Amino acid sequence: MNPGQWQKHLAGDRMAPVYLLVGEELLVLEAADAVRAMARRLGYSEREVLEADSRFDWNDLARASAGLSLFATQRLLDLRLAGGRAGKDGGAAITEFVGNPPPDTTLLITATEWSSKHDAAWTKHVDQAGIQIVFNAPRPHEWTQWIGARLASRGVQATPDAVSMLAERVEGNLLAAAQEIDKLVVLAGDRRLDAAALESLVADSARFDAFKLTDAAFAGEGGRALRILAGLRAEGEELIALMGWIVNQLQLALRLANARDFSSQAKAERLWPAREQLFRKALRRAPREHWMGCLARAARIDRMAKGRQQGDPWLEAERLIAAIAEPRAAAAFA
Repeated sequence: MNPGQWQKHLAGDRMAPVYLLVGEELLVLEAADAVRAMARRLGYSEREVLEADSRFDWNDLARASAGLSLFATQRLLDLRLAGGRAGKDGGAAITEFVGNPPPDTTLLITATEWSSKHDAAWTKHVDQAGIQIVFNAPRPHEWTQWIGARLASRGVQATPDAVSMLAERVEGNLLAAAQEIDKLVVLAGDRRLDAAALESLVADSARFDAFKLTDAAFAGEGGRALRILAGLRAEGEELIALMGWIVNQLQLALRLANARDFSSQAKAERLWPAREQLFRKALRRAPREHWMGCLARAARIDRMAKGRQQGDPWLEAERLIAAIAEPRAAAAFA
């Protein structure tokens, strides 16, 4: 199914009995969100999430599919396949489901680790009974076209030279491209972007430097985050104000870590899709206790910057940023 067919299906009035969405994480998560939105539009009022990790009991899938809806409504079974492999028991359970799908129930399977080695007998059954799509990152020669299509899908009109400029800026980084496009949606408004307008917006978005600092840190790009921090210090940025933003983002990370349903909390926080993905990846690198520790450290740095506690606040800020980017570095300032 090509992108045009996929969008047409999402706008339709009938869901497939089973979806298998695999590949590049950002694209898979966005596609899964689109399926869930379609389900809500078509009256699917119940959703059950099944996290199929190494401890998952595949009998739970059979029980979920056999269980009767509490309110005689349509249901979506949201199966997250860790590692992309179902194993013998999982393959059998999925095959049994697609062989005789229960009425008013759709199975959504997602996997963000995928290659041709993950293909198995059960994936062929899914492909025959429903919809299977592998979402690959754009290849180098497809990059400019992908950026242009994503801009257009978000209502941003851009000339070919503007698209090429943006493609060059993000250098093939899918997450960075998504973040930049999300920002342009806000900054561009209704105007058509040419290269000059894009360059102007990039210059005008210098106020996003503090955003770029935390985005780089939460993305695990420690070296880049530290360079941004050094640049902010050289430009005379007040550390007290900067720490206010860092604390804000650490509090956001902790709320997301504590949430029972990450996607619902991200929606409540009004996160852009790209930033939702940014925090989703960051929280996988460390438990909630790490983020609590980072938040406590940030509070101490704030006191140092205000002269209420001894220490070098900029040095401690560097250590904090390194710990956010690489949780294993937290031991260095523990």
